[in-house]
Amino acid sequence: MELVVATGNAGKLREIRRLLADSGIEVLGLGDFPGLPEVVEDGLTFAENARKKAATVARLTGRLTLADDSGLAVDALGGRPGIHSARYAGSDAGDDDNNRKLLAELAGIPAGQRQAAFHCVMALCRPDGDCRFFEGMLPGLVLEAPRGKDGFGYDPLFWVPEYRRTLAELPLDVKNRISHRGQALRQVVAQLRLS
Repeated sequence: MELVVATGNAGKLREIRRLLADSGIEVLGLGDFPGLPEVVEDGLTFAENARKKAATVARLTGRLTLADDSGLAVDALGGRPGIHSARYAGSDAGDDDNNRKLLAELAGIPAGQRQAAFHCVMALCRPDGDCRFFEGMLPGLVLEAPRGKDGFGYDPLFWVPEYRRTLAELPLDVKNRISHRGQALRQVVAQLRLS
């Protein structure tokens, strides 16, 4: 079985390929389909953005397609950065820029009030437009300074109390087992096995 993963994020694609390594599913990325137009993520929810990406790529490639939209919701910031997590510091900003902006906005917020959660919604769409949704969530805290060198995005700032480490300090296998994306993807795999 082939599955197109509609993401330009190399970190996400690497995580998904690793999670599906033993599933018998061949994972294709957007790089396998040169010339596909960029899908603008202009939805108001994670689900809207995931569906738009997956449905568009499924229709254009004629293949089963998976897309996710995920992000960090910080309680003290009213749920921001949320759906804007990847572009929090601007459309051309990188992970370091987004992390600096997040830390600046949380300046002065005590450690006990920095609760946050990573959210993920995955859309699995067929070329005929049929889509199913799968969700995952990982609660934690935002630290005052980054720790760890692995992972991407907000991983160096995201403290997982159960493991007493940031996501960037955890081995990839552990991160994949507990992460919001890992939770949603296990549901996707279960659905694919039923199909």
